[in-house]
Amino acid sequence: MNFLKNIINAITDVKTTFRAFKYWNYRLWFSGQGISLVGTWMQRIAMGWLVYRLTNSAFLLGMVGFVSQLPILLITPFAGVFIDRWSRYNVVLLMQILAMIQAFVLAILVLLGSIQMWHVMVLSIILGIINAFDMPARQSFVVEMVEKKEDLGNAIAMNSTMFNGARLFGPSLAGILIAAVGEGICFLLNGFSFIAVLISLLMMKIKPRKIIESQASVLQELRHGFRYVYNSPPIKAILLLLGSVSLLSMSYTVLMPIIASKTLHGGPSTLGFLMAATGVGAICGALYLASKTSVLGLERWISNATAVFGIGLVAFSLSRIFWLSMILMLFVGFGMMVQMACCNTVIQTIIDEDKRGRVMAFYTLSFMGTAPFGSLLAGATASKIGAPLTILLSGIFCIIGAWWFRRELPALKKVIHPIYAKMGIIPEIAEGIQAASQLTKPPED
Repeated sequence: MNFLKNIINAITDVKTTFRAFKYWNYRLWFSGQGISLVGTWMQRIAMGWLVYRLTNSAFLLGMVGFVSQLPILLITPFAGVFIDRWSRYNVVLLMQILAMIQAFVLAILVLLGSIQMWHVMVLSIILGIINAFDMPARQSFVVEMVEKKEDLGNAIAMNSTMFNGARLFGPSLAGILIAAVGEGICFLLNGFSFIAVLISLLMMKIKPRKIIESQASVLQELRHGFRYVYNSPPIKAILLLLGSVSLLSMSYTVLMPIIASKTLHGGPSTLGFLMAATGVGAICGALYLASKTSVLGLERWISNATAVFGIGLVAFSLSRIFWLSMILMLFVGFGMMVQMACCNTVIQTIIDEDKRGRVMAFYTLSFMGTAPFGSLLAGATASKIGAPLTILLSGIFCIIGAWWFRRELPALKKVIHPIYAKMGIIPEIAEGIQAASQLTKPPED
């Protein structure tokens, strides 16, 4: 009951929960991206249904996920170096334009009835290359839209609310449109949805970021970024957890068309409603996190949310009733979103500014770079033992990851909390450190 009360308070406490909206640039970003992401989710659902309709193959369903995410694994680390060297704003703007073109090409091919599997593969690879630059750039760009760092966590949580709000509407709308007129309209509407985010970006007033020119090569800067991550126990542990969960658990979405059609005996609308339920749970989690005024305690929520995610997947894999599956997807969405948002917030709070692009590239690599192998593994496993049992194993692996991170938590807090104290996030400790430093100074004459 207290948990539900906290969520209700998060929704009603507008001033605290939505405090990132006091920034003009962030308001523009939220409105533009909110529209664009609805189209993105429509395309994701339509793509899965298109591939399964063309091939009726769980393996090829996983293969499309693999080729769309493989460029992220290969390119993202290098993209992080360039994002630290270039204007993040310009990178985001260019990637949105390229993604819009990709959506329109896909729509034309489907609407003309000319689409073939090799088209799908090539366009998926192109989108993967775009995302390899776009995702770490967007993650790094948030700090430029929110002037006060204490509001960064709120902006990240609101980004998650926006993303999962789109998850709520996009899949449902996609399911209705696919059943009525086919997948092509979904791709077409996604292309038009990018116009909103382009307008919002062009209306922003961004202060030029001071970029320190480096004489080091791309490989040298990449190594510097890797050493920085490796030598930071909290960042390293968070990225390891993200990578493991992404590889072994996140690919349940690839199998959702099979669950909707074969296990629950439904159609496109069933798939849409299941994904929408995930979005509702994720929104509740995002609003709960947005109401928090401090990052303190988020490291504990990383393990808690991972456990909720895993337990939800296990229970969902055993369900054969549509309404029960819908309820379980609420918990899956809540756990998945809270884990990702907490990981993002903690990392973005403790990293050095000049390495933000590279660190967020490694964050993207951990979250998305392992996903192609997860998609391929999920598709191959489901073709042998079935989709429900594959999702069951995914949930078990997720629970094991939560247990490991919980075990590492005491040691991680010893590193994280001094950083919080130095930043003034823990006022009492910060004041104690300042007082102690003053006592060590020699007295003035």
